[in-house]
Amino acid sequence: MTALMTIGDFSRAVRLSAKALRFYHRNGLLAPRSVDAHTGYRLYAPEQIADAQIIRTLRRLDVPIDAIRAVLNAPSIDGRAALLAEHLERMERKLDETRAAVQSLRGMLEEPDAPIEIVHRSVPETRVAAIRDTIALPELGAWFRGSILELRRIAESAAPGEIGPFGGVWYAELFEEEHGEAMVYLTVSEAFPARRVAGRAHVLDLPAVELAVATHSGPDETVPRVYAALGEYVARHELSVEGPVRETYLEGFPAIDERSVTEIGWPIFRISR
Repeated sequence: MTALMTIGDFSRAVRLSAKALRFYHRNGLLAPRSVDAHTGYRLYAPEQIADAQIIRTLRRLDVPIDAIRAVLNAPSIDGRAALLAEHLERMERKLDETRAAVQSLRGMLEEPDAPIEIVHRSVPETRVAAIRDTIALPELGAWFRGSILELRRIAESAAPGEIGPFGGVWYAELFEEEHGEAMVYLTVSEAFPARRVAGRAHVLDLPAVELAVATHSGPDETVPRVYAALGEYVARHELSVEGPVRETYLEGFPAIDERSVTEIGWPIFRISR
């Protein structure tokens, strides 16, 4: 007959509280080997200690309950390893975001903001090879990296003079509603053959627009300062119009390269020179 452990003994063995064990039972992670039908008293088998230790370790790493369940139910060691690797990648991205936020806050506390120059620019109708999708805001980073990679492949096929800078068109709904349209593009000349545009990209003409433009230079976490300065300037001195913000990537790409140079254009109706 298999020896069973009381919930108290099992709790001491695995260093999990009885409350935690009951929670994992309710959520289908660690069912007791036996539950008394009348008293509800739980008994555990010694061979369940290994699973309890795995659960405790994964919870300390903030692995969600559903993900732990998937790991425990994975049919192979390779399957478990793949699921854990996905979570570790998410944790690393979150750690990078936290570090960037800490650096940005430290900069606010320690460094006075330098004046940001803002200029007016009349942008004519512009032909581009663009990737345009409707996405959820949490998908933005991965979508941006993948889309820029596709456009870079198109740029590699271009002859001198056929292409210009990369850029982005950012619609307000994406940030206000956390779901909306996003576009990145590669500026192309009239002579650029449309047949070279493949994958998700297609050729289109961006309409002419009047912009108030500020330039960001540095790491991605300092971009919000430039957006804030630009928004304040437009509110005080111009008439903001409905329409997406345009970014032009002069050097590198934000959130991809450690340092980038980006022109940020806010659509306006000009009332001053």
